[in-house]
Amino acid sequence: MYDLIVIGGGPAGLAGACAAWEAGLRRILIVERDRELGGILNQCIHNGFGLHYFKEELTGPEYAGRFIEMLRDTGVEVRLDTMVLEVTDQRKVHMVGKDTGYRVEEAKSILLAMGCRERTRGAIAIPGTRPAGIFTAGAAQRYVNMEGWLPGKRVVILGSGDIGLIMARRMTLEGAKVLACVEVMPYSGGLNRNIVQCLHDYDIPLYLSHTVTDIRGVNRVEQVVVSQVDDRRQPIPGTEMVFDCDTLLLSVGLIPENELTRQAGIAIDPRTNGAVVWENMETSLPGVFASGNVAHVHDLVDFVTAESQRAGTAAARYVLEGEAAEGDALEIVNGDGVSYTVPQHVRPGRVEKACDLFFRVNRVCGPSRIKVTSGDKQIAAFSRDYLAPGEMEHILLPRKLLDGASETLCVSIEEVESE
Repeated sequence: MYDLIVIGGGPAGLAGACAAWEAGLRRILIVERDRELGGILNQCIHNGFGLHYFKEELTGPEYAGRFIEMLRDTGVEVRLDTMVLEVTDQRKVHMVGKDTGYRVEEAKSILLAMGCRERTRGAIAIPGTRPAGIFTAGAAQRYVNMEGWLPGKRVVILGSGDIGLIMARRMTLEGAKVLACVEVMPYSGGLNRNIVQCLHDYDIPLYLSHTVTDIRGVNRVEQVVVSQVDDRRQPIPGTEMVFDCDTLLLSVGLIPENELTRQAGIAIDPRTNGAVVWENMETSLPGVFASGNVAHVHDLVDFVTAESQRAGTAAARYVLEGEAAEGDALEIVNGDGVSYTVPQHVRPGRVEKACDLFFRVNRVCGPSRIKVTSGDKQIAAFSRDYLAPGEMEHILLPRKLLDGASETLCVSIEEVESE
């Protein structure tokens, strides 16, 4: 029996396994379905990683390499080319691998670190014909950066998520012509720095409140039709623009990879599509933890690392010290302007100094105050000059504030007039 089985060898799994080892666990197994460790970072060859954690700018493979080197200094066991098929509520992990065949391994604790996947054309139901040349942005990124294939020469990108923005720049640098980036919302879904560095710096137009309303082509994409949308996201007749292109990239959102989580009977938050977690990233199934993009979609890998280290340390504590008494618990809910919060529950008695709280807003806000209330009482407030749905927010709630709270904490946004 293993002390800890980590499902996923990307940034979340690597950081969690290293933290669990440092906290005293010795029988640790990482199960990764790909042929090498690193996860999505292996195809993210652009820089911008590690500014928070390593205090220097790294590419994705360099960031992953740092943690792979840390892992080599431990006795953590790794199984590559191995797919996990099922996780049971008894913490049994069913897996099948090329070298090991079908195996069922038992664990005292489990860390879910499966990451997320991209929405496809079928998920958003774009009308039109079904020619070749339609890719998710992440698939195109793998083709270009790892396989050495250029998906197309004249490109339209639907969606302004970070992967789509980065691929607009990448395709341009590889010699393709990116005609437009199209976003159905009135604001971008990516980081502001990526809008500047990937679109503005290369004169790529961004059409907000627009979407693709038709795809034309026989064997391959020949044209896409883009229309403006109203405040209900419905196409406005007469606003059509036709782009002659051979490729359409989709950057229309990420979905946490939680089939195994649901199968185990773990509670899922419909706001995040990830597991409901406590302050230490433990799920509703004792001894099973979730971190990284499988819990909620992050902007920065540095935050994935910190969150996963917290989960790995908590898993070690669960194994070494046993399940702690429940104690009082607070539910964290989203108020006006907030779309979700993680964690969803906090046990003040298990918080040492402060609780990390992550959330996203549901609209663009200027100068604002983030308010945390318990009942009718405001227990904390934080100022921000700017808030946007594409950028995850992070606040710290000190233990002493949590001790004085009642059963529920509400996080909300109040816009203020700038002086």
